[in-house]
Amino acid sequence: NIINGKELAQNLRNQLKEEIKKIKDNYSRSPGLAVIQVGNVEASSVYVRAKTKSAKEVGIEVFDHHLEEDTSQENLLKLIDQLNKDILVNGILVQLPLPKHINEQIILDSIHPDKDADGFHPLNVGKLSIASKNDENLLIPCTPYGCLIMLKSLRIKLEGKNAIIVGRSNIVGKPMAQLLLKESCTVTIAHSRTENLENICSQADIVVAAV
Repeated sequence: NIINGKELAQNLRNQLKEEIKKIKDNYSRSPGLAVIQVGNVEASSVYVRAKTKSAKEVGIEVFDHHLEEDTSQENLLKLIDQLNKDILVNGILVQLPLPKHINEQIILDSIHPDKDADGFHPLNVGKLSIASKNDENLLIPCTPYGCLIMLKSLRIKLEGKNAIIVGRSNIVGKPMAQLLLKESCTVTIAHSRTENLENICSQADIVVAAV
């Protein structure tokens, strides 16, 4: 059975559209998302366009900041500081990767944890590790969260399942492991140094390819 991700995504957008309409009716404004892209990497541009389109579709106001490739780290930090203080901005998303002269971790750390749309700030990473699975205040990286939504759409019992995640990145692999642990799966993380990978995968109930 192939999971229909497009259908799930559309259902989620429809649900969000209703929730955001209620927010707008109650507070006379929509949630605001600031999207920052530095440079013109084509893959990044594709992602940004897709994220912006989806946000606008559900009623989120998007503040687009497209900076030149040679933008200094200092100027980027100044922009993020302004957005942290802007009451119209509820979420900040910095498109990765950044140019080599900019330290990505310093940039991600500078985003206020409450506005960290990607869930990459160390405080949110820590919360994901220790919070219960029913904590609604978690800001979770979107790709692993999307994987969990797809798994749950199968309406199978996840508890006790043997899950393997191939990839140990901070963006997908590690948070995916935390999410599946919260579902009481038995989780293995494999990576480029893992031996007998084929054998390990063949014994799993759930395989998440994050490479």
